[in-house]
Amino acid sequence: MTSIVINIGNTNIRFGLFDDDNCDISWIINTKPYRTSDEMQMQFMMMYQTHKIEARNIDKVIIGSVVPQLTHDISRAIQKMHGKKPIIVDRNSPSQIQAKSKQMGTDIYANLVAAHYMYPGNKKIILDFGTALTASCIDEKGETLGVIIAPGIITSLNSLVGQTAQLPEIELIKPKSVLGLDTVSCMQSGMVYGFLGMVEGFIDRINDEVQDECFVIATGGVSHVYKPLTNKIHIADRLHTLKGLYFLGKDL
Repeated sequence: MTSIVINIGNTNIRFGLFDDDNCDISWIINTKPYRTSDEMQMQFMMMYQTHKIEARNIDKVIIGSVVPQLTHDISRAIQKMHGKKPIIVDRNSPSQIQAKSKQMGTDIYANLVAAHYMYPGNKKIILDFGTALTASCIDEKGETLGVIIAPGIITSLNSLVGQTAQLPEIELIKPKSVLGLDTVSCMQSGMVYGFLGMVEGFIDRINDEVQDECFVIATGGVSHVYKPLTNKIHIADRLHTLKGLYFLGKDL
């Protein structure tokens, strides 16, 4: 079965083409500025053409969203393209996971679902480096142990640049040294090593609280920056949330 999975986030909308359980192709477009369903349909069709995807060959479209105002418009665009309604999944979609909270976001729920399906047998922490930085924890049985939500890295960087007169926009990469001698490297050190310290602190404190050494998965747009800098993150997978949405929707 061939499926398109769409993760509607506050910053990006990520698409994945799944052939059964394997995601072979993925791409991202910006969430903002918000567009009409007709504009999105044209943009989606262009991306389909780029990746040589025929809408008639797609068996199922699965959507997960944390931006309610976009869910309807994107669903309309998809229905026009595919001639079928997409499957909308959220924290109420059935799975082996016990969400526990009615306030849990679809993205966090999907992260827990993917971790449970893909990495069975031990407690897990999922770090999502998105618009917000989240750390969610699940046990071996699929019980949600809790979640941390902190300001996202790019969100914090944009705020820092936007609220200061002389700090420039920078590329988020590892600086050559922890102590910088110019503005750019000083900012890079603060953003990279500052948030790395936060992430490692989250992991240590969660491990202490659950009395275990959790398996740690990193996902989200800038997870690739932080994975090489610490041995506390065991695997980085930018498609982790998409995979969780796929598992939620594949049998619906």
